[in-house]
Amino acid sequence: MSETKWALIVSPTPQAQEAGEKLKPLMDWVSIDDADQAVVLGGDGFMLQTLHQMLNRRKIMPVYGMNLGTVGFLMNNWHEDDLTRRIESARPFKVRPLKMEVETISGASFVLPAINEVSLLRETRQTAKLEIEVNNRIMLEELVCDGVLIATPAGSTAYNLSANGPILPLGSNLLALTPISPFRPRRWKGAILPDKMPISIKVLNAEKRPVSAVGDQQEVRDVAKVTVSIDRNQTLSMLFDPEHALDDRIAMEQFVV
Repeated sequence: MSETKWALIVSPTPQAQEAGEKLKPLMDWVSIDDADQAVVLGGDGFMLQTLHQMLNRRKIMPVYGMNLGTVGFLMNNWHEDDLTRRIESARPFKVRPLKMEVETISGASFVLPAINEVSLLRETRQTAKLEIEVNNRIMLEELVCDGVLIATPAGSTAYNLSANGPILPLGSNLLALTPISPFRPRRWKGAILPDKMPISIKVLNAEKRPVSAVGDQQEVRDVAKVTVSIDRNQTLSMLFDPEHALDDRIAMEQFVV
């Protein structure tokens, strides 16, 4: 433990800042640029923001989060006791993000990462009309809906679950393709797909029925086409207390009534 350099990353909320002051005397903290690993204090949104900052680093920096937010699904429970022991016994989980490649109506292009999900959402009162292609094969010529999302296993218990999408076990190498308020075909509930298959979504009549694409917290508006795939060049590492690790949490969510 003494050889590992740790950074303390704290959400700007008052409760997280107060907790951060309690942890500062417990370790010789360094800046995030000099650290090997990090302790993150905040909620799920702040953890996602921090994980995005970890992308494209030369080495994988494991992060150990403690919940000072609302839900805290991606976090461990907060308490300041035995921090060193907890970190030493924590279980690591590797997470690969999605790569969202976006083309807009104007011809602009963007490549953005997403750890939980990519969502396509209608921008106006007009329903979206989408063509869905999986592994270079058109699977739905027209989906009329409020939107659609592609979720990773780590993100399958978030927005995807609220949209009645399936919960995916961690390490399953699957993605959830879930419609949001589908009107036609009305009985289509979505699909579970191998994560090796790229998913492309074309916006039909995009100028009349504008659609935005959101990768976690980053949005691109007036989309013409989005292609989503696993970014196999990026890996994130999260640390969890063994008695309540991420894979257990995802499994337990299937029994919540």
